[in-house]
Amino acid sequence: MSVSRIMKWITGAFEAILGVPILGAAIVISFMWAPLAIMLILHIITLVLTKRDDGAYTGSILGIVTSCIAWIPFVGMIMHIVSAIFLMIDASKTDRSSSETTTVV
Repeated sequence: MSVSRIMKWITGAFEAILGVPILGAAIVISFMWAPLAIMLILHIITLVLTKRDDGAYTGSILGIVTSCIAWIPFVGMIMHIVSAIFLMIDASKTDRSSSETTTVV
């Protein structure tokens, strides 16, 4: 499993936690919106790694957008859930570069 797929699973799990209505809001507000900045950085790192591995990057881009607009109360919750779904779907797919390098002996 590539590093980019592992990062997609990790960021997808974090987005799912932030998408839980009361819990996510409590985390974001109690840490003074720092989790949104941290998630933005993690999504950018994941996007760079995914581009390097030639994988699906829809979830990472959606995560970047989510991190930028998640300060809006209900929009942020919905975007976190949607981002988590897309990231986990992308993480379940194999990268194109890793599927090309595998050979059957």
